[in-house]
Amino acid sequence: MAPSFTLLDGGMGRELARMGAPFRQPEWSALALIEGPDYVRRAHDSFVAAGAEVITTNSYAVVPFHLGEARFWSMGLLLADRAGRLAREAADAAGRKVLVAGSLPPLFGSYRPDLFDAARAPAMLQVLVRGLGPHVDLWLAETQSSIAEARASAAAVAGDSRDLWISFTLKDEDADPARPCLRSGESVGDAVAAALSLGAKALLFNCSQPEIMAPALTAARAALRAAGATLPLGVYANAFPPQRKDASANSTLLPIREDLTPEGYRAFAEAWAAAGATLIGGCCGIGPEHIGCLHGPGH
Repeated sequence: MAPSFTLLDGGMGRELARMGAPFRQPEWSALALIEGPDYVRRAHDSFVAAGAEVITTNSYAVVPFHLGEARFWSMGLLLADRAGRLAREAADAAGRKVLVAGSLPPLFGSYRPDLFDAARAPAMLQVLVRGLGPHVDLWLAETQSSIAEARASAAAVAGDSRDLWISFTLKDEDADPARPCLRSGESVGDAVAAALSLGAKALLFNCSQPEIMAPALTAARAALRAAGATLPLGVYANAFPPQRKDASANSTLLPIREDLTPEGYRAFAEAWAAAGATLIGGCCGIGPEHIGCLHGPGH
């Protein structure tokens, strides 16, 4: 695959479920941190063995939305620290350079910019930042449905010397490829402007259908050219069917598309690389076998 790119890992939640780790809703991937942390380490090891050069902490569900308010405020710091430590241990055991990205997730539900509460966000994010901080090489504000979410995440790590990557999730139900937009309806051009103003060191798109990613990359490149700026771009798509804007993020275990085999996903990734992505991995439903398929000549 050319040009060369940095290989990210895949989706932690579905990999934990596939392995037989403690896994249920509403806790999602956080349950393994509580009841079976060895599974989390093994999942990280699987992605590292597949070739991942950046692995993301299993802190996506360490939020009140998944844990509940009482358990988050009593256990959140411990769980964030545990998530960071497990990823760090896997990276350090790799025998090669592997970076750890500290996941700063949506706090009030994936794909729901309408539920974002800017007043409550800073205290929650500080729990994650404090717990993850000793272990990570960079910050990854991921699955951000709106610029407001990304702005809060950036504020939480303001003054930290480590790089911030911002990854937005895109509207993929009845999406217009000519006008890709965030789930909030804000344009990719607006997202580029926000990433630049917030000092992000990379802009990515994740947890959306593979088909919308190349149009988003094209729009992002055009916005960067118009701004006279450069920024590494990346993609890590999910394997879900398109999700409605009013979907309840924690109501059911979503099905996985049968066409997104490792080879099928690689075909999309080749198009993203051709469209300018230099950071490529996978999100929900994309496992070590997919990452391994991306790891090859040209990488």
